[in-house]
Amino acid sequence: MGRGYRRAVVATPAAAGSSPAAFEVLVPPPADGTNRARLGRLELAHGVVETPQFMPVGTNASVKALHPDDLDAAGATIILANTYHLMLRPGHERIQRLGGLHGFMSWDRPILTDSGGFQVVSLAESRVIDEDGVTFRSHVDGSLQRLTPQSAMEVQASLGSDVAVVLDHPVYPSSPREVVEDATDRTHRWAERSLAAHRRLVEDRGLGQATFGVIQGGLEPDLRERSTRFIAGLPFDGINIGGLAGDETPGQRREALDVVIPLLDGDPRPRYLMGLGSPDDLLDAVLAGVDLFDSVLPTRVARTGQVWVPGARLNLRNAAFLDDPRPIQEDCGCLACARFSRAYIAHLFRARELLGYRLATCHNLTFTLDFMARIRAAIAARTLPESLSELRLRASRGSDSALPGEPA
Repeated sequence: MGRGYRRAVVATPAAAGSSPAAFEVLVPPPADGTNRARLGRLELAHGVVETPQFMPVGTNASVKALHPDDLDAAGATIILANTYHLMLRPGHERIQRLGGLHGFMSWDRPILTDSGGFQVVSLAESRVIDEDGVTFRSHVDGSLQRLTPQSAMEVQASLGSDVAVVLDHPVYPSSPREVVEDATDRTHRWAERSLAAHRRLVEDRGLGQATFGVIQGGLEPDLRERSTRFIAGLPFDGINIGGLAGDETPGQRREALDVVIPLLDGDPRPRYLMGLGSPDDLLDAVLAGVDLFDSVLPTRVARTGQVWVPGARLNLRNAAFLDDPRPIQEDCGCLACARFSRAYIAHLFRARELLGYRLATCHNLTFTLDFMARIRAAIAARTLPESLSELRLRASRGSDSALPGEPA
């Protein structure tokens, strides 16, 4: 650890002294209140995650088109996998029999599994919610599938992820207040049931898995405050901020964060904003005080031929790139930029060659993870205010919502 870091070592309330997640604040936010950005270090069973950090999404135990070595080269230290999709195919019991998720996908660093709560929104036309849980119509074979707070924890225990997220009931931020309030209250009841189920799993299996709870509340300040106080009052290892990165504006998202984060001042746990992925949005959320992020956005736009470069997004399907001998980005060392031209990758997309998807995805994740590293370096050097203009210029413009539908 470099000189000048103010080390604030904390244990999460869940199991002080033996927690499966230990979070340290290395550099706290500036005392003058100009921003809430902080540098942290999260220790999990399979390694250390420096924060603020972005988690690439590997829905089906694979970040689409990439080998684990590609993820390592891009700078990934933690990835996300999807509980709902893995429960359906290949099945969590099969993954457990084959040694757990890390061995199954040959990834030896931390993995966070979501709860299936995202599918409550993205698969809204094929699910029914009741007080006990959610019934889905499987997109794989049409069978009815049941997910409850208890079973979501059991599935994640079988997968063996480093972090399990409790089942929540998210809704679109623009939903009517009564819908948001109903979903928020249900999320609270499910959180308590999830914790009780996880506690039994720990006792029965000796499980070394952290649990993160989810704050809801939409864009309603009082509901956000109520949910923050409730979830923060439970013995989770981390705090998720859910129900954003949807159809809200950046300004509305920041207003919601400005309700939540001050209420967590002094809380020792990492804060994770679910579903946020464009660099300019990531920077704003870091300034608001968030530590962890995930999104399908970098990988999804890559598969359409769109790549991020400082201050812009290029569409390599455009004819303008067919004779362009330059790399995607001159100062990038990713697999694509180190060896190939824009013209070649543009050709791959026009010919529908799979290598094009891999190269574009490598670049977008490298760009995103490098951007997070630049933010961490500025926080560590205590030069973030002076670096903001440069970081904002570098941040890719024209972000898309990644909420509806397609997995990563």
